[in-house]
Amino acid sequence: MNEDQIVDIWNLFKNYLDKKQIEVVAEKFVDMLADYGVDDITLKDCLGTDKNLDGAIQYYLEDDGDIDYDDDYSDWDE
Repeated sequence: MNEDQIVDIWNLFKNYLDKKQIEVVAEKFVDMLADYGVDDITLKDCLGTDKNLDGAIQYYLEDDGDIDYDDDYSDWDE
């Protein structure tokens, strides 16, 4: 799935969503895309099309599970 398809799907359904739930739905949508194998680069290419989708993508990319163990355990060498 490419960024145009992702944005088209989001734009199609977002108008039918409860405004109170749109942020949660956006996060679930991005999580589902990731579960189906959409890579981070494709998600980044979607940025700038919708503020709710942008927020969900940014949240996902910040919390994508990549842990830098060097930073977490740097004080162990002391």
